[in-house]
Amino acid sequence: MSVNDGRTGGPPRDYAGYGRFAPKVRWPGGAKVAINLVLVYEEGSEIDFATDGVNDSWGEYGLPSIDSGRDLGTETHFEFGSRAGVWRLTRLFDRYDVPITVSGTAVALEMNPGLVGWIRQRGHDVLGHGLRWTEYWTLPREEERRQLQEAIALYTRVLGARPLGWNCRSRPSIHTRDLLVEEGGFLYDSDPCNDELPYFVDVRGNRLLVVPYSKTFNDSRYLIAPGYSNPGDFARDCCCAIDYLADEAEEIGGRMMTIAVHARWTGQPNRASGLRDVIRHVRTRGDVAFLRRADIASFWLDHHADGPAT
Repeated sequence: MSVNDGRTGGPPRDYAGYGRFAPKVRWPGGAKVAINLVLVYEEGSEIDFATDGVNDSWGEYGLPSIDSGRDLGTETHFEFGSRAGVWRLTRLFDRYDVPITVSGTAVALEMNPGLVGWIRQRGHDVLGHGLRWTEYWTLPREEERRQLQEAIALYTRVLGARPLGWNCRSRPSIHTRDLLVEEGGFLYDSDPCNDELPYFVDVRGNRLLVVPYSKTFNDSRYLIAPGYSNPGDFARDCCCAIDYLADEAEEIGGRMMTIAVHARWTGQPNRASGLRDVIRHVRTRGDVAFLRRADIASFWLDHHADGPAT
């Protein structure tokens, strides 16, 4: 059932989704669970005092930001991600030959040509994450449109190709989905966190694929409560979900799972060990696979394109 009272704008609410009759999925290679491992890269594009007159608070500590000048502590927390953390994670992905999706802002990627070179060399895909890591739900529609267009142009110049999917910081605005369809070049939207399978939506007469995201298996939980107090918590949380989804697939078919890690957080050596343990666990199973987000979207369009639009 879709609900929209017409007063607030934006997409309608859908409380039912597939319900009892979700499609029974087997992913490429017969995998029961498709895991999309997302490397979130925002360093250098965050809110900062020099550009915005305020400081970001999402460095390493979830403390209120100072407003009397630059927050050099938080700035250097972000810099750890670009200088050290991201390279620890790329080495980990290379070591285990894991295909990943990079959810990177356009400005952050522009500032790190070495990372862009690694992405292109290894064939990872990029999920659009904004021009900068800013709060898009606060922007007027025209400004959000301008930033979306500028971001696509910058991605194209830096990467040699535009992103096919989109995921805002924290939450989209009520205009975001309309703007994605209006722009015309997106294969899918990844802002919703409301399902474990891709699905289609109708946007003003246009059919759009949604590849759901998740903030459940996300390393931001090292900073918020209830969250992870140590890497073992993260690893156990992810591994329990992987095992449960694989067991459940015998009854209801396969599911997808998003695991998201940030360069400045899981790039720390203790937390990287938790992600390493998750990767090792997946490798012990023959029925679970890492897939890029673009591959999940393409698979769904190839095999489930006749699904209803909600």
